[in-house]
Amino acid sequence: MSLMVISMACVGFFLLQRAWSHVDGQDKPFLSAWPSAVVPQGEHVSLQCHSHLGFTIFSLYKEDGVPAPELYNRRFWKDILLGPVTPAHAGTYRCRGSHLHSPTEWSAPSNPLVITVTGVYRKPSLLAHPGPLVKSGEMVVLQCWSDMRFEHFLLHREGITEDPLHLTGQLHDGGSQANSSVGPMIPALAGTYRCFGSVAYSPYEWSAPSDPLDIVIIGVYGKPSLSAQPGPTVQAGENVTLSCSSQSSFDIYRLSRDGEAHGLRLPAVPRVSGTFKADFPLGPATHAGNYRCFGSFRALPYVWSHPSDPLPISVTGNSSSTWSSPTEPSSNTGIPRHLHVLIVSSVVIIPFTILLFFLLHRWCSNKKNAAAMDQEPGVERTVNPEDSDEQDPQEVTYAQLDHCVFTQGKITCPSQRSKRPPTDTSVYIELPDAEPRSKVDHSQALRGSSRETTALSQTQLASSNVLAAGIRRCESAS
Repeated sequence: MSLMVISMACVGFFLLQRAWSHVDGQDKPFLSAWPSAVVPQGEHVSLQCHSHLGFTIFSLYKEDGVPAPELYNRRFWKDILLGPVTPAHAGTYRCRGSHLHSPTEWSAPSNPLVITVTGVYRKPSLLAHPGPLVKSGEMVVLQCWSDMRFEHFLLHREGITEDPLHLTGQLHDGGSQANSSVGPMIPALAGTYRCFGSVAYSPYEWSAPSDPLDIVIIGVYGKPSLSAQPGPTVQAGENVTLSCSSQSSFDIYRLSRDGEAHGLRLPAVPRVSGTFKADFPLGPATHAGNYRCFGSFRALPYVWSHPSDPLPISVTGNSSSTWSSPTEPSSNTGIPRHLHVLIVSSVVIIPFTILLFFLLHRWCSNKKNAAAMDQEPGVERTVNPEDSDEQDPQEVTYAQLDHCVFTQGKITCPSQRSKRPPTDTSVYIELPDAEPRSKVDHSQALRGSSRETTALSQTQLASSNVLAAGIRRCESAS
């Protein structure tokens, strides 16, 4: 009996040791990043710890670089969100798993996961030599360069999960560059490439990505044919259409001029004759050069046919080095350069000339009206021509009122009448004193004056007041 108990205890101890050995190292969890382990600065990334042992809690830690404060003494159930990401988040991460009933016992660390932060430095440039259109079986050299001194460059092809290709940077013209040979070219190597730059002391902090570079393999399918309507030689400004067709059921046709990779693109249209065709209307012809077209399928956008035979387009007259998409209206109308200059100059000069003529006309009219007003006889004031030193208490001031004919409710000024010489008699009013007086003194002087040249009735006096007001209005209007 005792022997059986001892045997069962040994078996239980062995099984327990084996179980903990699985927890401690054999069945470690797996750490992954979503959507990617390469994270642009300012974005977010989710780190997920997976295990088939049924761990209920996980811990995440960073092995190198600056510690991530959001991970300090933190437990999570399955995943944790990091961000907005900064250069401090770049580095190597691992996770461990455990159970709620034994929170002090942790599994072996997971696989290392490197989080790379991009956008820390400005982007480099990526070029292809001899060009981005590569024949099947040939080689192409991708060159990544920058005016910064990067110790490392990383070449990445979009759509694959493999790690980027690490290249050693070399000093060049005050900056740095690195070259990578790709080939012999097969469809699996075609695609969109980008490159990054990094420095030695911060290997997980990369620059912003370069502009995308499409590497296309050509010569996989039979070549289409290319023709021009009305012909390969056209006058400047004359419409021309290039037609690409083939017996192959291509989905897309692409038109290229002088080896350009990013030419025009149109869907292929099936014809009654059994061909598949696309018409590229170039509009008014201004684009001389050698044209070719390619056929491709939507499922393999970077795998093209052999190029068509070259079609040289000759434009008699001025030509342009740029061309627009056939789906958009052309902005170049084929007008010669000197006509453009003449039209722009006319648009600027003609309105300015009209404005200047209008201002001169207004100025001359105002000046002419002012001169005419000065010549018209108006209100003439005469004073006693005798010397002012003479002591004459009875000095008389006369006001001659003329050429403003007033009627009841209306005053006609000199500028509104004909310029014939006046024939009406003048009316004189004797003012007792030329100096300003109060209204009372003035009325008394009018009542007491017995030396009026012509006696005015009370109605005439009121009319003279209206006349005086009209004179003032005429003067202000002039």
